[in-house]
This record gives sequence, structure tokens and C-alpha cells, in this order.
Amino acid sequence: MQMAMARSISGLAYPERFYAAASYAGFDGSHNSTTTVSSKFQNDTALLLYALYQQATIGPCNVPKPSSWKAVEQSKWKSWQGLGNMASTEAMRLFVKILEEDDPSWYSRASNSISESVTDTQVNHYSDEHVIENGNSFPDTKTISTENGTLVETQDKDVVSEDVGTVAVYDQWITPPITGQPPKARYEHGAAIVQDKMYIYGGNHNGRYLNDLHVLDLRSWSWYKVNFKAENEPQEGQSPAKLTPCAGHSLIPWENKLLSIAGHTKDPSETIQVKVFDLQSCTWSTLKTYGKAPISRGGQSVTLVGTSLVIFGGQDANRSLLNDLHILDLETMTWDEIDAIGVSPSPRSDHAAAVHAERYLLIFGGGSHATCFNDLHVLDLQTMEWTRPTQQGEIPTPRAGHAGVTVGENWFIVGGGDNKTGVSETAVLNMSTLGWSVVTTVQGRVPLASEGLSLVLSSYNGEDILVSFGGYNGHYSNEVNVLKPSHKSTLESKIAETPVPDSVSAIHNITNPTRDVDSEFEGGHEGKIREIVMDNIDQGSTKSRGEGTSEHLLATLKAEREELNSSLSKEKLQTLHLKQELTDAEIRNTDLYKELQSVRGQLAADQSRCFKLEVDVAELRQKLQNMEALQKELELLQRQKAASEHALNVNHRQGSGGVWGWLAGTPDSGNQEEDNA
Repeated sequence: MQMAMARSISGLAYPERFYAAASYAGFDGSHNSTTTVSSKFQNDTALLLYALYQQATIGPCNVPKPSSWKAVEQSKWKSWQGLGNMASTEAMRLFVKILEEDDPSWYSRASNSISESVTDTQVNHYSDEHVIENGNSFPDTKTISTENGTLVETQDKDVVSEDVGTVAVYDQWITPPITGQPPKARYEHGAAIVQDKMYIYGGNHNGRYLNDLHVLDLRSWSWYKVNFKAENEPQEGQSPAKLTPCAGHSLIPWENKLLSIAGHTKDPSETIQVKVFDLQSCTWSTLKTYGKAPISRGGQSVTLVGTSLVIFGGQDANRSLLNDLHILDLETMTWDEIDAIGVSPSPRSDHAAAVHAERYLLIFGGGSHATCFNDLHVLDLQTMEWTRPTQQGEIPTPRAGHAGVTVGENWFIVGGGDNKTGVSETAVLNMSTLGWSVVTTVQGRVPLASEGLSLVLSSYNGEDILVSFGGYNGHYSNEVNVLKPSHKSTLESKIAETPVPDSVSAIHNITNPTRDVDSEFEGGHEGKIREIVMDNIDQGSTKSRGEGTSEHLLATLKAEREELNSSLSKEKLQTLHLKQELTDAEIRNTDLYKELQSVRGQLAADQSRCFKLEVDVAELRQKLQNMEALQKELELLQRQKAASEHALNVNHRQGSGGVWGWLAGTPDSGNQEEDNA
């Protein structure tokens, strides 16, 4: 009974537990709430609770920095700003954690105003009722069953208890009930999330490539098929798309469109094709690209980094494995082949790729014709240098055909296989420390332990969820599975003090020249958070600090604040210079791009003129040849005419002499000879 009470006294689930804690601490939304909080807690704790409350209820700090003469408001602003882009759910958990460490009996004091049933809630206990979170119902769930029909064994799951009969499960795969006509079972398809909708396009079923498009609404959990068409009058830079069935392609959301890149087809083209689906007009078209496009392929990785797509590896139409690197600028639609330094990954396909801090491209796993890999490679996108860092923790087994998605600094890897069996573990890599851990394990031949499945990140009731679809493990699947990460690994990564290998120190100590001017303050503030949330903190010593310690701490904090203010001033100047340089560079880039477009236009016009001149020259050459022939013919005729005139003159003279002789009475010479005879 004591254990039952312990489980139930943890009380309300999130976010209700957070709001109860906030109300107890004095955050009621009124103007005087800060005063109430300050009266209950020490200054540093009150500031941190205020920042976490703002982060959880509003989000990252986007308000202007208060004036320097408003010391209290400036301190509150710095505390909030120091949390950066921390997720609201993480902020809620930290808020409650800090409150429990500062006032362990808060819940019992607040329980008078909280109506709660004391219930022994069992892990793996499911009800037919819907789970209620934030006033919305989550579809009733079922545990993934194995081939023999037994339930999946739960190992070290983070279960949050709610009202009687409702359980929200973290770090465990569930299969939600879905309505509507599901897509045909498949693998090697493309999947993307746009506005709480999961789009599934193409894929492979029984060796046949597909070109259908389906949507799963993640609010109503219902399937429907999209009836699309080829665009008759495409926009500039586009052409009507012949929608060829494909598999092994990549589906990337971009603005209000879906980009389908590369993929295996029955009649492959010479180079990679980029097709775009307009979500408003439901039309497909082919984008016109510039530069040298990569050869066609499938099984490559395509990663969106800012406004560029980074393409690595894959397998071409001749089954040759690739390890080349290309970048497509989505603003200019220009291809660029990258010749990176360092040792690049060996040729492979069906690997996973992710980007960390908008600078580092991570490549994990994949396969060749003979083997599968579990190596990790990192490409610095600024220096274009490959490295192979040392992995930490529970390193996953070799695999290919797996899927990955990032949640903050965590990279979740699901599925895959080694040509013998499917991988049953769901692994997560902390991209800052490069430490692996296992989130959960499924049992039996289930779709999650298969190759060619898809994995996307979405949200439900304000919490992140991972959604998988399809796959092949001897059977084609069209099943949808959902996992709600507990962010436990995210918290652990913030408090871990594990030494990082030198080969990855650049990733852990990333430096951005355009970072926030208060970055040093953020670092110190995160250190404070790590200090507070550590599970092995000495709570007794924390509670017993006296006035002398507090005064010393305040004096230390003031001195640190002075140092930080001085550093901030320098950082501001440096940031202003960097921003000015960045602005100048962007202006130069814009001017160069305009000049490039102008040169392209002039070049096209010059090419047109050159073509016309070549045609004119050809015609003139033909005329010249005809004139030469006519000249020769004229000379021949002139010679013939001269010969004819000469002959006529001779005959004329001979004929004229005979007549005049006859008229003069001169006998003919012939007659004279006869007379003489």
C-alpha cells in the first residue's frame, strides 16, 4: 500500500502537475506574482522559476531587453533569455523538479486544493477509455504484440499516471487506432510532416514501384488519399512532371511544398530529378536546376540544412555504390559538387543522416553489397572536412535501411537490418557527447524491426511524438506506430559531465560567430540548471545554507555579473561588427547574383546571335561555292565563244577571196591546171 501511495502521490500528469506547482509557487498570471514568488524563495531560485514558467507557458524569450536602470526586469529577462530554445515540456519538468528540491512538501500542502484519487496505477495497465491531456483526448492505444500474441515486455519505461483508467506512456511504441483506408503496404517510401499531417509518397511493394500519395491526419488519426495531377501551366523554373513510380527517394517539406528527390525508377534518367508537389493546387511539377546535377540514384540521404539540401551516397542504376557529396541551393536551384577533405565514408546506401547545430552533418550506418555498417562519420559543413569520431555508450549493431529523426540534440534511430534479421532496438544518440543509449526494445517480427520504414517527428497535445510507417521484414507493412519521448535523455545530456573525446570536442564546443551577445550568461545559467537537476545533489546541504552563505553567494553573483556585463559589452561590439560584415556580404551576394542573372541573360542573347551568324556564314559559303562554279562555267563558255568566232573569221576570209576572184575574171586554179594538162 505504501508503494501504491508513492506512485499516486506523484500525482497529476503533465501539464496539470506543472500548473499545480506554478499555482502553489505563486505564478497566477497577475502583476504581483513575482513578488509572491520572491517572498517564498531565494532570489536565484525565484529568477530561475520565473524563467522556466515563462518558457513553459510562452516559449523562448522574444521580448526586447529592458533598460539597464530596471535592474529587476533585466535580471528576469536574462534568466528567461538564458534558457534559449528549451522545449516547453522540459521547462515544465524542470520547474517541478526545482520546486520539489526547494520545498519537498509542496504537493501535500497543495493537495487540499487539488482533487485527486489515490489509485494504485500499474505500468502496462490499459483501459478502453481515452487518455485526456490538456482537455483533448488521445486515441486509445494498444501495446505492440509479437507473433505469438503476447504483450511486449516493458523495460524501464517512464510512465506518467493520470486519472483512473488512463495512462500516458513514454519511451514505448504504441499502435493508435486509425480510421480511413490505409495505403498499400510498402517500404523505401518517402514521408514528411506538414501542419500535423504525415504525407506518404511512392515506395516499393512486391518489387513494383508506386507513385500514390496518402495523408495521415495526426489530429483525427484518419487516412485519406490525395488525388493529384500534373501541372498544365507550371511556374517559371518548373515543367510538367511525368510522375514516374519510384522508391528509395527522399521527401522533404519546403515552404508549402513537398520536394521529392532522386529515387529508383523503372527507366532511370541520367541525373537526379527534383519534383515538387504544391499542397494548395495538388499538382506535381519538375523543378529546373542549374549546374552539374548528380547522377540518378536511390537509397541516398538528403538533409535540409538552412536553405540547402545536402545529398550523400546511394546506389545508381547500375547498382554501383556511391559516396559522393552534392549540395543543392534551394534559392538559386544550383547544384554544387563538394570535394571534401579528410577520409570520407565508404560507398554505401540506405544509411541515415542528420544535421547538428546547422553545421555538422552526421552519417550513421548503411550497407554495401556484402556487409552493413555501424560507423559514425561527421562532416563540418563550414570547413568541408570529414572526421570519424569515437562513439560512446551502447553503440548500435550494424544495420541498413533504418530511419532517423532528431529531437533537439538527440538523434533517434529506428529499425533497419543486416540482411539476416531486423533490428529491434530503438537507439538514441546525443549529438553533443556522441553517447548512445537504448530507448526501448520491441519483441518478435514487428514492423518496427524492419528495413525501409519511415520515421517523422510531430507533436500531440504540445508534446513531441515519433511516428513510424511501413517497412519490410519478410512481410510488407502499412502499420503506424507512435513513440512519445520522455526527454529523459535530453535532461541527462544537460547534466552529464562525461569527458568528450578530442575528436568531437569541436561538436561539443561549437562556436557561432553570430551568436547571441548574452551567450556567456546562458552558459553560466545552464550550469546552474545542471547543478539543480542533478539526481545526486546533496539536498540536505542545499536546504541548510544560512544567511552568511547567501550573502557570500550574492556577492559572488554580483561580481560575476560585473564581469559578464564587461564581457557582454565586448561581445556586443564584436557582434555589431560581424552583423555589419554579414550584411555587407549579403548585399554583395545579392549584387553578384543579379549580375550573374544579367550575364546569363546576355550569354543567352549572345548565343542566339552567334547561332544566327553561323547560319548566315553557312549560307554565304554556299553562295560562294555556287559563284565559283558559275565563274568556271563562264570561262569555259568564253573560250568556246572565242574558238567559234575564230573559225567563223577563217571561213569568212576564204569565202570572200573566191567570189572576188570570180568577179575579176581570174580563173579558178583548178581549171587552169586542167587546161595545162
